[in-house]
Amino acid sequence: MSATTIIDSAPLGALIRYTDGSPKPPARFTKKLAAWERSNGVGRLVKKEPPRVYPTWTAPASFTLHEGNFSSDGVILVTIMRSHSADSRLIFEVAEEPKPGQVRVLLDFGGNTELLHLAESITAAELWIAREGYRNARLEIVGTEDGERAGGADLAA
Repeated sequence: MSATTIIDSAPLGALIRYTDGSPKPPARFTKKLAAWERSNGVGRLVKKEPPRVYPTWTAPASFTLHEGNFSSDGVILVTIMRSHSADSRLIFEVAEEPKPGQVRVLLDFGGNTELLHLAESITAAELWIAREGYRNARLEIVGTEDGERAGGADLAA
C-alpha cells in the first residue's frame, strides 16, 4: 500500500512495515546492508501531519514512525524517528494494529496529535505519565467508538 493509504487509514500506534522491494544483501556487504536497512524496516506510527502550505511551496502530508531507542543503564539516550512523505516511493503495510483495550497516551501540539506511549491499561498509562512528567497528555482507549476518551472524558496527568 502507499504512504497516502497509511496517512488516511492506519491508526496511531500501528506497527508499519516499509520496504523498497529489493532483496536483503549478505551481511559481508556492510555498506550495501546499511543502505538497504535505511529503506526497509518497521516502526510504530506516532504522528500524521497534513500538507503544509508555505509561501513558495507546499510540503506534502507525512507521517512519523518510531523505530527504536538507544539506551544506557535504563536511560534513553537517542530516539530513532523516521518521517515519510505522502509521495514516498516505498511500499508500506500495517503489520499490527493496536489491540482493543490498549490505551494511547497522546499529546496535542501545533494542531497535530502525537502518540507518546501505547499502554496495556489505563493504570499503566497513568503510571507512565506520572513517571515521564507529561502534564498535558490525554488518554484514549483503543476500540472505543468515535474516539471516546478514557472514562468518557479527557484525562490529563
